[in-house]
Amino acid sequence: MAILVTGGVGYIGSHTVLALLKRGDEVIVLDNLSNSSLVALKRVETLAGKKVVFYQGDILDRSCLQQIFAQHTIDSVIHFAGLKAVGESVVKPLSYYQNNVTGSLVLLEEMRHAGVKNIIFSSSATVYGMVDVVPITENAPVGGTTNPYGTSKLMVEQILQDFVRAEPDYTVITLRYFNPVGAHESGLIGEDPNGIPNNLLPYISQVAVGKLTELAIFGDDYPTKDGTGVRDYIHVMDLAQGHLNALDALKNHQGFSAYNLGTGIGYSVLEMIKSFEKVSGKAIPYRIAPRREGDIAECWSDPSLAEKKLGWKATRDLTAMMQDTWNWQSNNVNGYASE
Repeated sequence: MAILVTGGVGYIGSHTVLALLKRGDEVIVLDNLSNSSLVALKRVETLAGKKVVFYQGDILDRSCLQQIFAQHTIDSVIHFAGLKAVGESVVKPLSYYQNNVTGSLVLLEEMRHAGVKNIIFSSSATVYGMVDVVPITENAPVGGTTNPYGTSKLMVEQILQDFVRAEPDYTVITLRYFNPVGAHESGLIGEDPNGIPNNLLPYISQVAVGKLTELAIFGDDYPTKDGTGVRDYIHVMDLAQGHLNALDALKNHQGFSAYNLGTGIGYSVLEMIKSFEKVSGKAIPYRIAPRREGDIAECWSDPSLAEKKLGWKATRDLTAMMQDTWNWQSNNVNGYASE
């Protein structure tokens, strides 16, 4: 029985596909390559010592999905595919709802037609909106999202809950990521954003290799340890392992379940800069800019439910996150385009 991984060539998807292959799972990858590179897939195959069955296609394309489900015996789907830039989602909301929400609906309908009854959904801590209590547990209220990206994730979660209520023989595990960072320890695969990075660590690492001149810190007057925003960062390989644990736990689950995947530790922007400087030996110039609308002072997870129910816990510390990011970026200055 195979596992279909949508968006399996992207940042988190490629690391998860590698982890699946290394433990011997049969994997089918579907990706439209809109925000990913086939170089990543080739490197995954090199690291795993195995070829991947790959379909270049879109979750909005019913005929493509029907072909995959007809040609392969698929037991479970890990659903990463979707657009993911918060800022872009504000400018292009219709694209985000079309890709993330409608695409998920099409996927679910074709899963139902094919009799595939297990799905792990790639969600986000953004579904919690503007939180005022940390750490965040899965019992925290969802909603109040501040951008179409977060709202699209929340909508899909609601669709999945309604779906399994109507179809109780289906099982859904949704994983709410906090802030994925890092890269595979080989330095062969990592985060390769299009254009200027939206996330902190890729931005820092591109400053370190000279692609960008300086980092803007949005606000240094928050009520935190050093005035800068505090977030929960998680190594992408720990995140990948979380999907393997969720796959293994599907047989013990019924209906809809949601889990936080984070470390439970918050680091400030300045702490991230200092840690990266220590690992890389590079100075990271920065300037203080005004706060961004919608940003909150601090946000980190309580990941204890995932440990209890999935047997999962993040094991890589901040130094490992920085070392693996620097190893990837310094050896791939222009990302996958370096090849």
